[in-house]
Amino acid sequence: MGGNHETPGTWRQGALDEDLVDLKIVVEYLKSTYGYVVDVVVGHSRGSLVGMLIFIKFVSQTGKQSETQAAAVWKKHFDDRGYYEWTVSVARKSTTVKIFPDDLEAFVKWDTSFVWTKFPPNVDVLTLHGLSDSTVPPYDAIIYTQAFSSRSSGTHMLNLIENADHNFTGRQDEVVSAILDWWTARERGELKTGVWVEREALKGRL
Repeated sequence: MGGNHETPGTWRQGALDEDLVDLKIVVEYLKSTYGYVVDVVVGHSRGSLVGMLIFIKFVSQTGKQSETQAAAVWKKHFDDRGYYEWTVSVARKSTTVKIFPDDLEAFVKWDTSFVWTKFPPNVDVLTLHGLSDSTVPPYDAIIYTQAFSSRSSGTHMLNLIENADHNFTGRQDEVVSAILDWWTARERGELKTGVWVEREALKGRL
């Protein structure tokens, strides 16, 4: 995506529409140049939103906001300096970006309710969420579980990882293994909607 890691451009908090265009260009390039077929889309945090949106916009063709403790800190910086300096880990390296009020407003106005009404009913979904995530509350994973589990044919598997933070620090190999195990189960036709209780069995229990 533009402005991320080594990619040229300017990173902006609220520019999900630009991320969506970037992803579409990459997909079309891989398909036309190498004949790739997209079997799975993997995204983390903001990337997961873009990954879900591409299904709505290019494949299958205002909620309430509450102020968290972090939001209160951002607001104070907006009032004092006009922006908030956010230090995050990108490709396992620390980087600092400036977030301005209009970017944040654009971000929070993204309506994610499309997962209830427009997400393709036949697409299988795996959600991984760290229970120690202080950036995105684990409860958000429950909301998505309710939405994805209500579909007719596509399955949804929820995997809550104990003691994992937002970036799954030190747990990246575990995340990769979880995705590969889920994909293997999908190819075998063994997926069931539920909570990932036993990695070996991948049997949902809800």
